[in-house]
Amino acid sequence: KLSCSYANIILNVSNLCFRLQKLKEIFMSKFGSTPKFYVRAPGRVNLIGEHIDYCGYSVLPMAIEQDILIAVEPAKSQVVHLANTNSSYLDFSTSVNNIQINKTKPQWHNYFLCGLKGIQEHFGLNNPTGMNCLLDGTIPPSSGLSSSSALVCCAGLVTLRANGKNLSKVELAEICTKSERYIGTEGGGMDQAISFLAEEGTAKLIEFSPLRATDVKLPSEAVFVIANSCVEMNKAATSHYNIRVTECRLATKLLSKLKGLDWKNMLRLHDVQTKLGVSLEEMLTIVEEVLHPEPYSTEEICKCLGISLEELRSQILTQNTQDVSTFKLYQRAKHVYSEAARVLEFKKICKEAPANAVQLLGELMNQSHISCREMYECSCPELDRLVDICLQFGAIGSRLTGAGWGGCTVSMVPTDKLNTFLKNVKKAYYQTDVQRLALENNSLFATKPGRGALVFIEA
Repeated sequence: KLSCSYANIILNVSNLCFRLQKLKEIFMSKFGSTPKFYVRAPGRVNLIGEHIDYCGYSVLPMAIEQDILIAVEPAKSQVVHLANTNSSYLDFSTSVNNIQINKTKPQWHNYFLCGLKGIQEHFGLNNPTGMNCLLDGTIPPSSGLSSSSALVCCAGLVTLRANGKNLSKVELAEICTKSERYIGTEGGGMDQAISFLAEEGTAKLIEFSPLRATDVKLPSEAVFVIANSCVEMNKAATSHYNIRVTECRLATKLLSKLKGLDWKNMLRLHDVQTKLGVSLEEMLTIVEEVLHPEPYSTEEICKCLGISLEELRSQILTQNTQDVSTFKLYQRAKHVYSEAARVLEFKKICKEAPANAVQLLGELMNQSHISCREMYECSCPELDRLVDICLQFGAIGSRLTGAGWGGCTVSMVPTDKLNTFLKNVKKAYYQTDVQRLALENNSLFATKPGRGALVFIEA
């Protein structure tokens, strides 16, 4: 029998209880003992606000039912043993006093080690407890639904509980954001924040510096549908993501320099707006005036900033952007400032709830996808086709969600058109391709705002 440490907050109770019982049985077979507690961390879908959290701007995600679930037994030995219910992911063991995270091979266990190391370093644990851990995940990998961050968050909460420590949800989110960077991903904190701060029945406006979350009530007459393009993209396995982070950082430096600000201490595009004291609309005008649409060479960037190429590489570029020779600064800044404005408008419409709210929100989602495709260049042909199909069959708004270059779309669909929409999208996108057809059952689903991370105690 299992009891939850937080009452009346289990999503899909019968399914979760079944998974917990099954996980317990596999754990006992694997380790010859009983898990002492379980930790769950959800994936998320970002409704709007793509690639702007690491620029300091608010985003608007919600947690989904799909999650990472880990059964845990603290051990007297200072070794962590990791196993996975999915046989594709191999077992892994390491000393808790010698955590090594391989950035060149972002294997599943490295994400667990990120969360483990983050908690250890935060508390300065000299003799952290060992653990036997069995993981079960229902978030499609590399789908843009934050499976990696959910695993980092789950591991952080596992380590916290196993070592008898306590932190607030906000503190946990901030630590897990920093610790995921051990694997080389320069994320901004949205994924970890919503994984811990999510609440059932509401999306969240996530703001940064300081981290905080505000409820956003979504229209009742529409549902959000996630569709997987079946194109996988691992942020840590490619340089696409970190190049965009670097381009935004470089745009920050050049905008600051050309507007007479202390550019060396400016890291995010939000900082430029704050220092100048202007609106997002005015920032878009400034970008038009100050930056040119043509790509910037490293030589031009060095000349503008008055630094050497060596200083650029050592002080600004990341490890996996050292060899990039040109950067698109105008386009990235235009996307960030316009997307930040769309997030605030989305929240405003949800709050005021005008009669045409669904139509207005749909238009913002469509604008977001166009900007992601054309200005940020983080879409791909399959995502664009899937968005077009979703709009063709009744979605009011549709856009890529997550990092992009693969993964999922999120579409807003009138409730009364949902069944027809699902049927037509399956036929048009999934049933025309053998590989997609094999993944169809787990690739298209309606979702609603879910709960954040939980601890379950074995009773």
